[in-house]
Amino acid sequence: MEEPQPSHLDTSDSMMGFSMSRAAGTSSSALKRGPPSSFEGLEDETSKKRFKGDFGNEPDSEKSVAKANYEALAEDLAQELQCGCCAELVYRPVVVSPCQHFFCGSCCVLWIRNGGTNCPACRGISTIVTPSRPLQSIVDILLRADPSRERAERERIQADEVYKAGCSMRIPTPREASPEPNLNQNADYVRPCPHCAPDNAFGWRCPQPVIDYGVDPERAWHLDDGNPPGHAFCGNCENLLALRAPSTTKCDLCQVSFCGVGVPGRCLAAPLLSQHPHNMSDLSDLIQSSEIYGCFDHNTVEVDFMFDYLSTQELSPRHIYREVASHIQSQPNGFRPLIELDIFVDIHSVTAGIDENPDAPRNRICRQCATEVMLWGIKDWWIRERQKGFLDETVTRRPDCKEGTSCSRQKDLAHAREYNHIIAPRFSGDSVLTNASITGTQGSPLVFAAITAEAARQLEPEMAESRGNAAVTELPTNSLLTDGL
Repeated sequence: MEEPQPSHLDTSDSMMGFSMSRAAGTSSSALKRGPPSSFEGLEDETSKKRFKGDFGNEPDSEKSVAKANYEALAEDLAQELQCGCCAELVYRPVVVSPCQHFFCGSCCVLWIRNGGTNCPACRGISTIVTPSRPLQSIVDILLRADPSRERAERERIQADEVYKAGCSMRIPTPREASPEPNLNQNADYVRPCPHCAPDNAFGWRCPQPVIDYGVDPERAWHLDDGNPPGHAFCGNCENLLALRAPSTTKCDLCQVSFCGVGVPGRCLAAPLLSQHPHNMSDLSDLIQSSEIYGCFDHNTVEVDFMFDYLSTQELSPRHIYREVASHIQSQPNGFRPLIELDIFVDIHSVTAGIDENPDAPRNRICRQCATEVMLWGIKDWWIRERQKGFLDETVTRRPDCKEGTSCSRQKDLAHAREYNHIIAPRFSGDSVLTNASITGTQGSPLVFAAITAEAARQLEPEMAESRGNAAVTELPTNSLLTDGL
């Protein structure tokens, strides 16, 4: 019996089924996501892990490129952070407003001290200089990354002596332009004052006008002959002025006259309590003044206590001056003790007038004399201010130093912090006479070493009464009666 042979139909069906199954497999495989091209040819999972490890190891050439880019970034950052004055990496940066140029704090202080009245970089009109915390943060980050860029220790110490970190500064306003020079003027002869011209803009003419050398050399006034009649030289602009002119004022302390027309607000002897001390506009001017430390026998600790107090209470140098002037004016002898000490002599470069009545009241004062008054009385003012009770107890409860203001260790920071040295004898008479060591702007210290006989006589009744009392009242910690008695 013969076996049945497959028919052509069956063969076709089987072939069709195989084709359909293959097509289905192909379509399903096409829907699946294929492996990344980087893994093609890898046989097992171990090879894949080893490949990943090899891929993470960068070649040395790439590390060199990254290091070079890092160094280039640090160099570019250091270039951008250069001070506009010293061309070094900025130290304690400050920003000038409104132009926003930045400089080292010490460089900006020196710029102002040398007469700068604008931005050191763009020469634009500027008003105030403030510290910049964002710039300081960037500089700190750069120095942590590359400490070799930090300035030498000696440079940092010198800069800190010039500028105290965190302080703002004020850029003085520019002075008015000087008048055009007279080419026909001889330097040996006096130039006429603004009121000497017959048709001047001030509406008042000198009764004794000075002849211009360029007009009449024979009648011109020679400098060797002194001041022309009815004239003097201004203590600020040093130009000739008419003594009887309505704009002329005279300082009652230094006896120098001021024209009132040269530089408005400066060529002026203002009423006593409305004047502004010269170069003492805000707290930053006090901090930058070396004379302040001389007033306190270079006791920097006590000066810092005072600066913190002024900052907290928002007190200005002008406030201190007005209180000092008011206190002196209220004393029986007023300003006479200061005048007798020659504090106001030779403040100006021009010749002063004569004080015809030493007992006359003092109503007008110039800017330079106002500064002298403030410096003369700032220590006594601080003594009175401490008694108002606004200071922290850690300051007021320090024991008094046995040597008082004459202590030679006041410059020792540890000793100055532990003991109080703001001690001065007080008596019921003229309290401007103390044994405080005071330094004026001329730089020579004026030391009142002992209480005068007049003050001692005034103290005798008080001391006798104190000795006679059975119960003695304990003096306060910062007593003003412990030094010099």
